[in-house]
Amino acid sequence: MKDIKILVIEDDDDIREGVRILLESEGYLVEEAENGAAGLGKLTEEISLVILDIMMPGMSGVRVCEEIRKKFCVPVLFLTAKVQESDKLLGLMAGGDDYLTKPFSYAELLGRVKAQIRRYTVYGGSFEKREKAETAKYIKSRGIRIHTVFNEVFVNEKAVELTDIEYRILLLMMQHRGKIFSAQNLYESIWNEPYFYNCNGTVMVHIRKLRVKIEPDAQEPFYIRTVWGKGYRFEGEK
Repeated sequence: MKDIKILVIEDDDDIREGVRILLESEGYLVEEAENGAAGLGKLTEEISLVILDIMMPGMSGVRVCEEIRKKFCVPVLFLTAKVQESDKLLGLMAGGDDYLTKPFSYAELLGRVKAQIRRYTVYGGSFEKREKAETAKYIKSRGIRIHTVFNEVFVNEKAVELTDIEYRILLLMMQHRGKIFSAQNLYESIWNEPYFYNCNGTVMVHIRKLRVKIEPDAQEPFYIRTVWGKGYRFEGEK
């Protein structure tokens, strides 16, 4: 396995140290930052995952995530002491890919870390998939061109920066143009986790953010249509 670097931004010294020890024991390289500003200063293209505390003095985790999304598509895993669904959705709307509520077990943290790393290296990172890029292809429909191996998307030939989750939602729907995907279909396909009713909000947030990035008018979707009572469908010619 090639070296994979993870950035941990957490103001609690004990939590940060515990996470670092756990990740290093699994062979990951770990960068640490005690606040948002320091974390942004350590973020580079070499980082494959950001573990980000949502409640920090000064610059909040939500604000840090918004700044990350201006330049990077790296997955962001939020650590949050907040348990309200609205708080979790706020993190996802800021560009987060997943969240873990404190207190958490190291086993659950490690499972989510490995899932994000696996998805990123397959779909959006810069490791083995780059070697496959020459033989991979694009899917094209209605002005959108999306690469089938790594996160590269163009709308009317203008590059669009999508998060890992947004990219995989769009790729799945474009691979099955015209198919109606329920929230459950999308959640279980993209997150690879059992679906519960409150997961519907998570799907809605990512669909909304994806529309903002690719649609001419997010309020009147041209590409990803809502089929009321059923789900979502990518409108495109076969």
